Amino acid sequence: MKKPFQKSRIPEGKAFVIQELKAPFFDVNWHFHSEYQLFVVLEGRGTRFIGDHMQAFREGDLVLTGPNLPHLWKNDLAYHDPANGLMTHGIVIYFPDNFLNESVFTLEEFDSIAQLLLKSSRGIQVIGHTNPIIKTMMVELLDLQGTKSLIQLMSMLELMAQNPEDCKLIADAAYINTNKESEKDRMGQVYEYVMRNFQGKVNLEEAAQIANLSVSAFSRFFKSRVNKTFSDFLTDVRISHACKLLHETDKNIGEISFECGFPTLSNFNKLFRERTQKTPFEYRKEFIQSF
Repeated sequence: MKKPFQKSRIPEGKAFVIQELKAPFFDVNWHFHSEYQLFVVLEGRGTRFIGDHMQAFREGDLVLTGPNLPHLWKNDLAYHDPANGLMTHGIVIYFPDNFLNESVFTLEEFDSIAQLLLKSSRGIQVIGHTNPIIKTMMVELLDLQGTKSLIQLMSMLELMAQNPEDCKLIADAAYINTNKESEKDRMGQVYEYVMRNFQGKVNLEEAAQIANLSVSAFSRFFKSRVNKTFSDFLTDVRISHACKLLHETDKNIGEISFECGFPTLSNFNKLFRERTQKTPFEYRKEFIQSF
């Protein structure tokens, strides 16, 4: 895996940077940085990791992350095979932790935006009717310059702040990023190992070897960084993929259980119910009825 690099490129004297991303897959590096980030997926699917949380993502996924909150949009393996001809498309906005020279946090007129940015330390998923409006505004922002571009960004943040019911906090309230800059590559390699192998056999000893740690040291290291054991993390990845298959395919539950790496159907049903409070059948039925 290539080494992590500085994600943002905010020139001196600019308030923010916006970039349009088009590539076969999104950045594979698990990383964090000192800037706020607003990211929308226009094309592409996979699994999103933010802090100690993971879930499947698809077109329309819109997330605001605060400074130094680890994140990764990991595309499905199909995107990494050129023969499939798949592409991803997204728009990302970076703005610094001292946004507008911190006036956002001191002036009364900016109070609602200040509260939004404070909450973004856990990551915020924008849903509901606010989602398509912000997505459209981000597309428009690509063609704006000068004062108009800054007004557009502030309008987006204000819209999110005024619609808290559409702003879903992502990471657990107890989550704290204890990762060090030097550990980005180590954690990234472990994530990559799990995402490439979760449908088959994933070995704790092999994960520890990838991290260049003993099994006991790796177990402590991983839990302190991800806020869960390696075994629980692996189960969450498998359940997340199962949810995706229940949504997007008509495969039977036995097939999905096998494809997600569970040793038996009974084990899959038990763990799925523990994580979602529903059986796989109930989960699929509820999803279908929501449309």
